[in-house]
Amino acid sequence: MARWESPDGVGIDYEEAGQGPGVLLLHGFASSARVNWVRPGIVAALAAAGLRAVAYDARGHGSSGAPHDVAFYSGHAMVADARGLADHLGFETFAVVGYSMGAQVAAWVVAEDARVRRAVLGGIGSRLLLARPGERPYPAEEIARALEADRPPPDSGPTPLAFRAFADATGADRLALAALQRARAVEGAPDLALLSVPVLVVAGEDDTLVGDPAALAEALPDGRLLRVPGDHLSAVLQPAFVTAVVDFLRTDPPS
Repeated sequence: MARWESPDGVGIDYEEAGQGPGVLLLHGFASSARVNWVRPGIVAALAAAGLRAVAYDARGHGSSGAPHDVAFYSGHAMVADARGLADHLGFETFAVVGYSMGAQVAAWVVAEDARVRRAVLGGIGSRLLLARPGERPYPAEEIARALEADRPPPDSGPTPLAFRAFADATGADRLALAALQRARAVEGAPDLALLSVPVLVVAGEDDTLVGDPAALAEALPDGRLLRVPGDHLSAVLQPAFVTAVVDFLRTDPPS
């Protein structure tokens, strides 16, 4: 993997494949570029479709820098990383593909960066990008405590326990992830009216974490929805997800 150093000194590791219009891939919480994008074949499929796929490990994840200080994850640092890496790569225009946490970051990138021509927001719905009355708030503090504990108490709740188990399975730095949760690095949502490019919302049929993906797609100026098999942790691994991403980006790739 290559490395780009962010302005605050956190190293961001990335790998790329293919030539052509750029596609920046942003993985989910406690995952990595390799887990979300390389192993499922998404990077290879994009490269085969004539696109330049760049998948990177977000700060606090994979082989990128993983400080334990909350300050390194505050102030939309992860959004700045995505845009800074696009600068480093020399992208004049590019597409973004994000999953879960990566989709939240990608939404801000689309809203703030006029170079983005098309976007895929995966593993996301109304709960993460479109606050609606009655929906349960995202349990950031509970997730942080479950990550920090030697043994999380059984009453931690299903979502914190699931993320703890996933972090253990991927060998993630749990203290870095806890700091990220406490920073609420991508809290809130951009003005969805600013996401005026074509956006594909993709969610697992059994994903109960993210709220209603259909409501999110309907709230976007040019949104469309696709449901694929799987839950929040497995949908990104499905062949249908790979096909959807490639077909959507290949239909009208960024110029």
